[in-house]
Amino acid sequence: MVFDKSSLLLYAVTDRSWTGRQTLEEQIEEALLGGATCIQLREKNLDEEAFIREAAEIKCLCSRYGAPLIINDNVKVALESGADGVHVGQEDCPAGEIRKIAGKDFIIGVTAKTVLQAKKAEADGADYLGTGAMFPSPTKKNAIRITNKELKEITSSVSIPVVAIGGITEYNVSELAGCGICGVAVVSAVFAAENIKETTEKLKEKVCSIVKGDK
Repeated sequence: MVFDKSSLLLYAVTDRSWTGRQTLEEQIEEALLGGATCIQLREKNLDEEAFIREAAEIKCLCSRYGAPLIINDNVKVALESGADGVHVGQEDCPAGEIRKIAGKDFIIGVTAKTVLQAKKAEADGADYLGTGAMFPSPTKKNAIRITNKELKEITSSVSIPVVAIGGITEYNVSELAGCGICGVAVVSAVFAAENIKETTEKLKEKVCSIVKGDK
């Protein structure tokens, strides 16, 4: 799997709250058909064995579209399922420890809300950062918001790619122009959409415009 900052342009994070009409796998494929460049599999209520089985199936799907599969929080699930990487928060296993276990080709993403956290994550060996919340988020109602100024300070402080997250939609994403991000991570903006493929296409077009304008 080739991974660079272009892989993070439109980073779709799953949430099975919106399954029903479609299975989670069907929703993910719709997002990939619409141009999602990376998938993060996020499961808070599955037991570990079921999570590993599901992740292995989703990995096969992502591989067909050339998109990396990142697992939320769980390093064991990521490694045993053959996923491409893991994304961890500030209270999870540090990037440096994960790197020792997983090796140099394993993708490690870290949530960073301050310049200090961003610099530490980069020094520890993180491949990219997730920063936010940029807007009120329906999936994390208590998430701490950060300003565009703070986001720009973070992107300017590190050499690794930074993805903005938190309440981002096709209607507000343009407000992030000039912040130095390489892409956006979205949950409900994609997976709660009536037409996931079409919504992903529209959002990706806007993100492309922002990233291209920031170069």
